[in-house]
Formats: sequence, structure tokens, C-alpha cells
Amino acid sequence: MAFVKFYFELEVYKLSGELASEVCQISRNFPVEEKFSLTDQIRRSSRSIGAQIADCWAKRRYINHFVSKLTDADAKQYETKHWMEVAHDCNLVPSEIHDAICARCDPNKFNLFNDKQG
Repeated sequence: MAFVKFYFELEVYKLSGELASEVCQISRNFPVEEKFSLTDQIRRSSRSIGAQIADCWAKRRYINHFVSKLTDADAKQYETKHWMEVAHDCNLVPSEIHDAICARCDPNKFNLFNDKQG
């Protein structure tokens, strides 16, 4: 595992940014009537993953705060997956896109508690 000096060097942080970008692109095709409900919810949850990782990095000296923020980031990952499932159920997202995003949120691939570096 390589030593990192900043949160933005963490592979899991980079993955969270990629996920947030993908979700933003996908949600641009949602209907206008979903702007303040589904579109807002899925964008906020996907963007919050990286924000929580940055926040937990700042609190890494305090193990309970660190774990709490990591848990929050993990929860946002699951929330993003939930909203993607809702979008799919409402026929706003095709199955192949739904499956790809949900696979990105798989805890075995997007593991906040075991970030392997290098």
C-alpha cells in the first residue's frame, strides 16, 4: 500500500469523483418534473461521497470521528445506488446504465473501509 499525503490521492476518492460525474451526466436526461426530487437527490448523494471522504481525512487523527465520517460516505454510496434503482424503476435509466452504476457502488469494488493504494 502506497503512502498518501492528501485525501485526493486516495483511489476511493478518485472513484467517488468518477461516480459523481457519471451520475450528473445520466441525470441530465431526467424529465424536468424530476429536477427537484430525483435529479437533486441522486446528484447530492453521489457528490456527498467524496465530500465525506475529504471530511474524514481531516478527522483521521480522531478515530471515532474518522470512522463516523467513513460510515457517512458509505451510506451515501448506498443512497446513490438506491436513487439509481428508483430511476431505473421509473424507466428513466436503461438497464445497462443502471447495472453499470450499481456495480460501481458494489461494496467489494468501492470499499471505503479497505482502500488499497498502489
